[in-house]
Amino acid sequence: MALRSGLTPTDDSPPDPRLRTTLWGIDFPNPIGMAAGFDKNAEAFGGLMRTGFGFVETGTVTPRAQAGNPRPRLFRLTEDRAVINRLGFNNQGLDAFAARLERRKRSDGILGANIGCNKDSEDQIADYVTGYLRVATLADYVVVNISSPNTPGLRAMQAGDSLRRLIGALAEARAAVTEARPPLLVKVAPDLDHEERRTVADVALETGVDGLIVGNTTVSRPEGLRSAHRDEAGGLSGKPLFDLSTAVLADFYGLCQGRLPLIGVGGVASGRDAYAKIRAGASLVQLYTALVYGGPGLVRRIKAELAECLAADGIDHVGAAVGRDARTR
Repeated sequence: MALRSGLTPTDDSPPDPRLRTTLWGIDFPNPIGMAAGFDKNAEAFGGLMRTGFGFVETGTVTPRAQAGNPRPRLFRLTEDRAVINRLGFNNQGLDAFAARLERRKRSDGILGANIGCNKDSEDQIADYVTGYLRVATLADYVVVNISSPNTPGLRAMQAGDSLRRLIGALAEARAAVTEARPPLLVKVAPDLDHEERRTVADVALETGVDGLIVGNTTVSRPEGLRSAHRDEAGGLSGKPLFDLSTAVLADFYGLCQGRLPLIGVGGVASGRDAYAKIRAGASLVQLYTALVYGGPGLVRRIKAELAECLAADGIDHVGAAVGRDARTR
């Protein structure tokens, strides 16, 4: 893999001060991040950072290694600039993952760790606690992934009581960590209805979660998909997810009253897409599928276009654009 060996193009352009932002006391050189799912085993984060990302999220990692779902399980919808996956948290497990994070260099940039539970787990909450305790001192932030559609029963953990129990257990684990207590985020699905989103927002605000990632892939299938694989089971990502995920993001911003930082994910393929997410309420933005179609040079192009969008609106700092659409209604 080129990203592992450092053979990808390097973005050596000077950082644009308009794109710098600070969140949870972390200084991000720009708000464009690599979403989880690409670097599942923390093997390529250095190469990804060199392409220009402001941060990289590794994982999803589970306590024990697992093979994931049977193949075929990944489908390109080329005509739709989309992907359907039903991978099922395939990864090498916590030990291999953590060993690589232990070797990371300061120059590798801001790194997130996305944790999940094993498919055959008898205690899902215990899996998340195990994952958190293993990566808490190694990552700059930790994400609890309870929104993948490809692990049976996982999304049920987004319900109020289940979410409270999970965050409560993680809060206890967090209190036991003395070396570092990185921000704790929860990644939620774009398929939640308004009342389900309200419940998640209320629990997040009550329990002291540091942020939400909105959202994961969708099990819905927007009208107009043209690719032959459009009816495959699994989560849909890419361009067709943009409108849904941005609307859900804006709803969460309103439900959280701007009090909880949000990371916007879903269908981002340009600087204008990133800007729309930011104006809808995202403090940071992530992408994945667009990189499949746009290549590593896409990150640099997105940053340049985002800066142009800010300049066109007379905004001199990206943080000032967060939630702007909600504030101007």
